[in-house]
Amino acid sequence: MFDNLSQRLGQVVKNLRGQGRLTEANIQDALREVRVALLEADVALPVVRDFIAKVKEKAAGQEVMQSLTPGQMLIGIVHGELTALMGDQAAPLSFASQPPAVFLMAGLQGAGKTTTCGKLAAPIRERGKKKILMVSCDVYRPAAIEQLRTVAGQAEADFFPSAPDQKPLDIARAALDHAKRHFHDVLIVDTAGRLHVDAAMMQEIKELHAALNPVETLFVVDAMQGQDAVNTAKAFNDALPLTGVVLTKLDGDARGGAALSVRHITGKPIKFAGIGEKLSGIEVFHPERMASRILGMGDVLSLIEEARKSVDHAEAMKTVQKLKSGKGFDLDDFKAQIQQMKKMGGLSSLVDKLPGAGQLQSGDLAQGEKQMQRIEGIINAMTPQERRKPELIKASRKRRIATGSGVQVQDVNRLLNQFEQAQKMMKSLGKGGLSKMMRGMKGMMPGMR
Repeated sequence: MFDNLSQRLGQVVKNLRGQGRLTEANIQDALREVRVALLEADVALPVVRDFIAKVKEKAAGQEVMQSLTPGQMLIGIVHGELTALMGDQAAPLSFASQPPAVFLMAGLQGAGKTTTCGKLAAPIRERGKKKILMVSCDVYRPAAIEQLRTVAGQAEADFFPSAPDQKPLDIARAALDHAKRHFHDVLIVDTAGRLHVDAAMMQEIKELHAALNPVETLFVVDAMQGQDAVNTAKAFNDALPLTGVVLTKLDGDARGGAALSVRHITGKPIKFAGIGEKLSGIEVFHPERMASRILGMGDVLSLIEEARKSVDHAEAMKTVQKLKSGKGFDLDDFKAQIQQMKKMGGLSSLVDKLPGAGQLQSGDLAQGEKQMQRIEGIINAMTPQERRKPELIKASRKRRIATGSGVQVQDVNRLLNQFEQAQKMMKSLGKGGLSKMMRGMKGMMPGMR
């Protein structure tokens, strides 16, 4: 989402190379570029003005440290201010109430409220074995109630049934009573949205808030809305005592100004970011890590956390044993590594969290994703024996595999060559040759140098 902003800010650093210190003139030129980059990213104008003023104040007259260039010094200041703009530190969910802790979801139609209800189940369970109940008070949108029922089932949460002919306030009160009587720890309430802010919707959600007294009132906003997201956030913040914001579709290709504006406008912390359509596609919003990603510094901590959640540890240990022995690494293992990467959000999600990722073009990543799918298809077209012993795959087998996977024989040959290289690297890694393996990986990924 922040590709263009990252590239523009990276250009600011390049323009400052070779200059001995930060001066009034070069700060002015650099901040002009930063201002344009933020405006192009659809960040609200008042937010941009305030941000630029703070960066200018901190940068003016600062001597460049001996180990830093002026560009690095300015980026350090920009990083600090971006972090402050988005909230300084992660804000956890609050459970400080007598059970059930009520979470009220607010936002416009299409922002992703219903899916977010299901996505929140995982971080809630991380706080302990909590019993979750979900209820839909959206009696206006066709199939909204059934959608939440499906989401609740996928999230392994209980569902309180409601009907379109009921009043939202009656549904909410009945669900709260049910949650108390059945000892639920958390009640998540999905509310109705509209295509735009209107008085009737605001009045309804105010009444729901008064009746439920939620411990968390979360404003769900589509990060791809741009300036509209800021106006909507302000309207909801004026009407409700919001406790936090959930940004959805942060993995989209929009300019991402909402992520940088909504915290400043509402004064409320961004608690979570939606990064995919699956219920696992949500992450705690860490302002400092997001600032690092925007500036092309990567986000290795989030990458490690994602790996811990997504990687099959039993399979990983099997691979480790094969590495140690230096033999037995076959095409099934090769395919398993691709599937593990897909669980972690695919190539683009991983690269986004790596330092220097801004140097890779989106076309390269798309090509890489396509290549991974092709490889998986080719391996699926092989017999179990061929996966275990690739040396059996001769001309006739290659033709059969190519036909079965819808590719050319050259693609099968390319895969077998790549696998042979990977096998050699795995043996090298098993013997402690990490540096050799890293040298061998150069050129295997698009854009890698």
